[in-house]
Amino acid sequence: MEIVTYVLSGAIAHKDSLGNGSTIRPGDVQRMSAGTGILHSEFNPSDTEPEHHLQIWLLPERTGLMPGYEQKKFPIAEQTDHLHLIASRDARLGSVTIHQDADIYACRLSPGGRVSSALAPGRHAWIQAARGAVEVNGVTLRAGDGAAISDEDEIDIRSRDGGEFLLFDLA
Repeated sequence: MEIVTYVLSGAIAHKDSLGNGSTIRPGDVQRMSAGTGILHSEFNPSDTEPEHHLQIWLLPERTGLMPGYEQKKFPIAEQTDHLHLIASRDARLGSVTIHQDADIYACRLSPGGRVSSALAPGRHAWIQAARGAVEVNGVTLRAGDGAAISDEDEIDIRSRDGGEFLLFDLA
């Protein structure tokens, strides 16, 4: 599996059998490739602060990959109304590398904010609302909702009161 962790609040402590140990906080994106095998643990290191995250599991494009780990920080909170590429096959724009034909974007919208993304022919999208509410091509999604999109040229995402979401561009 290709496992991408996106923290919304609090923190997650990570340890694995490759010797990696880190704390993942909002703005950080972690990618772990399970590959041919890895042991790991994740837990909330705080006794008082709650933790909330999204964890995405993708099948890799092929079997037999070596296990791997990567973690990077992204300026998502400082740059609203902008699609941040956080994971891609080729590590474009400083994103973490995933072994799959997929691009994952994160975005925080300001009240009244809007972003759009073209969807190439034959590609599909998934939108996962993380916080607040967003309107995707005229359909409202609230935190926890997701929507599959196919056969659209463009994805238009708006928020009246602010919102945060992940956008997946998929083969």
